[in-house]
Amino acid sequence: MKKIIIILLVICSNSLSWAQPPRGERLTPAEFRAKQEAFITQKAGLTKEDAAKFFPVYFEMQNEKKALNDNSWNLRKKGKDPATTEAQYDNIIETTLDNRIRVDEIEKEYYKQFRKILSAKQLYKVQHAEMRFHRELLKGVNKKKK
Repeated sequence: MKKIIIILLVICSNSLSWAQPPRGERLTPAEFRAKQEAFITQKAGLTKEDAAKFFPVYFEMQNEKKALNDNSWNLRKKGKDPATTEAQYDNIIETTLDNRIRVDEIEKEYYKQFRKILSAKQLYKVQHAEMRFHRELLKGVNKKKK
């Protein structure tokens, strides 16, 4: 009888743990963008029409920036190899700096497109909301770690 109770307890405890979402659960890129779009739309006070015109261009810009940032991260990972040469380190640093400059250039280029969609005041509010979104995201991550 004790063996049966122990087996049942083990089965119940295992089934309860399966029902819990996994620790460190991450958002898919689509979920992240949906949350970001909703947050920015609300905080910047964009209309549905403005948001419908703005976010496809905004996410196009984000894709370009992400490609450059991913390239920089991959290069920096290569720098962890003890066999990395001085010339390779120099290339990693130069390319990373060039990528940062290119990200800023992309933002400036897209600003011109954004101005055709939103006013300068609206864009200011979008930038502020974007910073707040990332800040809130980091706060949530820090709370989960504690």
